[in-house]
Amino acid sequence: MEICRGLRSHLISLLLFLFHSETVGRPCGKRPCKMQAFRIWDINQKTFYLRNNQLVAGYLQGQNVYLEEKIDVVPIEPHALFLGIHGGKMCLSCVKTGDETRLQLEAVNITDLSKNKKQDERFTFIRSDSGPTTSFESAACRGWFLCTAMEADQPVSLTNTPNKGVMVTKFYFQEDE
Repeated sequence: MEICRGLRSHLISLLLFLFHSETVGRPCGKRPCKMQAFRIWDINQKTFYLRNNQLVAGYLQGQNVYLEEKIDVVPIEPHALFLGIHGGKMCLSCVKTGDETRLQLEAVNITDLSKNKKQDERFTFIRSDSGPTTSFESAACRGWFLCTAMEADQPVSLTNTPNKGVMVTKFYFQEDE
């Protein structure tokens, strides 16, 4: 009987620990979420960098490799996340104006965004992994994907024709160490 009571007490302690760990580790609406830095480059080896306040993709070599922008990520659901640069002070957003859908950088702190606010949906991207590559679909403009041009030093943008081969929508996405 004493053994049963001892096991029950240990089991309750274990369950409380697991429940606490699970709820602490899961992002939620108001609680500040942990930001992580990632390296990103497309399947043609173009990396992201900033030129004239615009995010572009190109081949950085030699003394220019320091220009590479790390992507700041705050996960909000298992496959949904906010994307930013400059320590999370600039965020990528999908904006639709009339018939035009475009990617833009907005001066917003990534940790101030909330998955529960409708106006923050434009900052949300759905991450889809396929083998070693990742694609990012806008949550606000479904069917529009983060992309790079085939040519180097062109703006990072969005496309709604990811399978046409005109734009690159597959990226290598690796946590920065």
